[in-house]
Amino acid sequence: MSPHDLAARALRALDPEDAHGWAIRGLKMGLGPRETGPDDPILAVKIAGLELPNCVGLAAGFDKNAEVPDPMLAAGFGFVEAGTVTPLAQAGNPRPRLFRLTEDRAVINRMGFNNGGLDPFVRRLKARQGKGGIVGANIGANKDASDRIEDYVTGLTRLWGLSDYFTANISSPNTPGLRALQTKAALEDLLGRVSEAREAMKVASGADYPIFLKVAPDLEDGEVEAIVEAVVDAGLDAIIVSNTTIARPASLKSVHAGESGGLSGAPLLEPSTQVLKRFHAAAAGRVALIGAGGIADGAGAYAKIRAGARAVQLYSALVYGGPGLVTRIKRELAARLRADGFAAVEDAVGAA
Repeated sequence: MSPHDLAARALRALDPEDAHGWAIRGLKMGLGPRETGPDDPILAVKIAGLELPNCVGLAAGFDKNAEVPDPMLAAGFGFVEAGTVTPLAQAGNPRPRLFRLTEDRAVINRMGFNNGGLDPFVRRLKARQGKGGIVGANIGANKDASDRIEDYVTGLTRLWGLSDYFTANISSPNTPGLRALQTKAALEDLLGRVSEAREAMKVASGADYPIFLKVAPDLEDGEVEAIVEAVVDAGLDAIIVSNTTIARPASLKSVHAGESGGLSGAPLLEPSTQVLKRFHAAAAGRVALIGAGGIADGAGAYAKIRAGARAVQLYSALVYGGPGLVTRIKRELAARLRADGFAAVEDAVGAA
């Protein structure tokens, strides 16, 4: 067992939120793993104009304040999504608000978009300008905002030119009413105003950046199709499927299974992959998809790609798999692609 994996095991003895804080501190001190050598070329992929050295990304939530994107890129991720960041700093929900469901290889969180706000986020991204690696910004709305859609516009405009892509997060279950932005009329309003802001920033700066939408897995019949049409009409570049779920599978064994919040980790793999297949069918190649939810090994990543994802993201599995997990996932994924006769990730997208 590597020193980094031993450290991860030690962190699991702490309160989950305290452990995460110590992990961020350790990464800032340069104590994280470093992957040496180039990525296997079979894992390279292009999505929304972004050239990813590998298709395995770090999901939002791990690095809420853009403190450690470069250490996570060095650990082997093909792209890193920082945030969710809101215009103003907010404390989030009362603690405890993060729970390990160890028996289920799962996590429940009701963090509530706790973050330091745009000011320090902007400063940190400015400080890393010129460095390599794809770093995206996941933007959200303050809980008490009078106009939540304007908060997304603010995040986009303040971070324009500092982030390689943007994700509008409308799917957290921990900000009351936020998921209502996924309904047809509200989503069209949101995406229309975001698109207007994007066009204005393109004209002002002469540059354009991809915009993604992150959705929940808890969608009714017809909602998937409505979301896809709204995204296509607004000219967004990709949909991330999916965020955490409010569902509680009967298979959960942990004493924390009844905690409120969003469930992530192993139990989310199958339901989120099924929703991803629905998005793949509805999108019919018109918008790229990124698969998230429950990925803990190469098999999970491969299942997402075969279901229609061009790239994948993970976070919760790091709690149990340690920081060396991304290297193992990439190795296993490359082996599975080759075993099935694929020469590149693109060849396997939607193969299921």
